[in-house]
Amino acid sequence: MNLRILLADDHQMFREALRLLLERNPDFEVVAETGDGLEVFTLARETAPNIVCLDIDMPGLNGVEITRQITATLPLIKVIALSTFSDRGYIMGMLNAGAAAYVTKAAAGVELLRAIDAVRRNRSYLCPDATDAVKEAVSDSYQRQASGTKLGEREVQVLKLVATGFTSAQIAEQLDIALSTVEVHRRNIMRKLNVDSVVGLTRYAIRNGLVSNT
Repeated sequence: MNLRILLADDHQMFREALRLLLERNPDFEVVAETGDGLEVFTLARETAPNIVCLDIDMPGLNGVEITRQITATLPLIKVIALSTFSDRGYIMGMLNAGAAAYVTKAAAGVELLRAIDAVRRNRSYLCPDATDAVKEAVSDSYQRQASGTKLGEREVQVLKLVATGFTSAQIAEQLDIALSTVEVHRRNIMRKLNVDSVVGLTRYAIRNGLVSNT
């Protein structure tokens, strides 16, 4: 089954370039495109894409608000943020709204394809520019957050492996502990971080510099 993609960017030439890039892959289908922020949610609901590639600075309605609408009411659709900016405020705004990935337009060729590949496997993705900005933003705050959530040393080890893509069985083998113990750690981590999915754990780990996004 083809991966269905909606393109939302008010720069027509950039949008056309993205469409040509994506249409080279026979597994991708661009089901709709728009340059108007007010149309994005309607098109997403009507065309049921798997992924929305969304410019942050959209006329009519900005990318953060659009992402909130989509993630709140159409949770099966993943949002990949596209932006000229690698400012951490923009990045964190989109991640907090529910975006699964962030790619700067300067790197939107190969990096967008990497983001799509990650998102289709239910993983988060930040392009290198965004990763650097986020790491800088959380270099100090991580220690405060980790202290506040009181993650134990073993829980941090488990969190890193979960975010890297390891299964519970693989984590048990890696850390030489029982599978049941891993499951207990995972439940405790989710409870402490108030997160209910692997995607959420991965996003937390990336934001706090525990793992790389590649």
